[in-house]
Amino acid sequence: MSSTFKILFYIRRNYLNRDKKAPIMIRVTIDGRMVQFNSKLDIEPQCWNSKKQRADGSGKQVKMFNTLLENIKYTLQHHFHEIACEEAPTPEKVRDSFLGVTDKGNTLMQLFGRHLDNLKNIVGKGMAQATYDKYDITYRRLKEFMKSRYNLSDIPLRDIKNIFVVDFENYLIQTHDYGKNTRAKFLQRFHSVILIARRNNWIKTDPFEHFVIGSQKVDRGYLTQAEVDAIWNKELKVARLEKARDAFIFACYTGLAYVDVCHLKKANIVTINGEKWIRTRRQKTDTLVEVPLLKIPESIIEKYKGYVLPDDALIPISSNQKVNAYLKEIADLCGIQKNLSYHLARHTFATTITLSKGVSMESVSKMLGHTKITTTQIYARILNSKVKEEMKLVETALENAV
Repeated sequence: MSSTFKILFYIRRNYLNRDKKAPIMIRVTIDGRMVQFNSKLDIEPQCWNSKKQRADGSGKQVKMFNTLLENIKYTLQHHFHEIACEEAPTPEKVRDSFLGVTDKGNTLMQLFGRHLDNLKNIVGKGMAQATYDKYDITYRRLKEFMKSRYNLSDIPLRDIKNIFVVDFENYLIQTHDYGKNTRAKFLQRFHSVILIARRNNWIKTDPFEHFVIGSQKVDRGYLTQAEVDAIWNKELKVARLEKARDAFIFACYTGLAYVDVCHLKKANIVTINGEKWIRTRRQKTDTLVEVPLLKIPESIIEKYKGYVLPDDALIPISSNQKVNAYLKEIADLCGIQKNLSYHLARHTFATTITLSKGVSMESVSKMLGHTKITTTQIYARILNSKVKEEMKLVETALENAV
């Protein structure tokens, strides 16, 4: 036997707020049984049309307001039908489902919040702070999206459908103008939380099942050996630029990321079979990294040996933001047209300093602290200089064969 389901919007004219607006209430009725609750929307009493249950007028703001009411109505209907498919619907169940209240507390933001707490506990114990921060901003973007699109602070996991994912991606485009790869990262982190719900059987289907998280390949920039030499040999008369240059070149010849250079201490320089090495752990993955200390980075360490540096640092280095700004100045002074950033040094180490000079993929992967060889393969570029060298060998072999 089907249930009668009705939704009514009305205002409480006797409960005006400080802005002289009345709250808009929702009345849900199922088979004569009724429940009332606040929609969290308000309006000037004179602008409310009780008969139409809408705001009067034809302006853009009025249309947006009425569309929001339609969305609430549609969402309530959706909750009613979802509940009716599994059990006898009641006004209280529809209200609680709409407001994100469930018996088990299995809602998106509650689950995501627990996941954030779990991640926070392992920061510095196999996971970097930056990774936690990325999940945190994903949490905040989802919260903003639900408030903007559905006027909700949370949503039951079972109510997240494919259209929710599509709408979230559109929100990231329209509101924040994120590029394709940035959106893909947000969606991947969102999906990882959904998979937790799926593994715990809190949802029956994956809303991402028919959704393709698209990304595009990005050519990771790097410097040629001539450009590295130009920066290293450039006479810089400004101390802040000289320190930024030294820190950058240090990374070009060690492959260490910014945060790992910041944490280098004297104790990280070790002797193995009579040779000096850098031994440290990547903060991002907690992977052990061992890199031979070449002459240029060793000379940079020697240069600052007498300096009193904070936290017993090995070399002076400013904040990542400042270093990147200084590197832009250095690029201009050296006539380099590329977008110079500190992370470019790591790419340069992988491409120009090692792989292009014949260092094996496996060795480079180990020095970079990669956990997968496929990550290192991104840097396996075919440089024109390398092709030229190898073709000379072919030419010589052909000439000797004649």
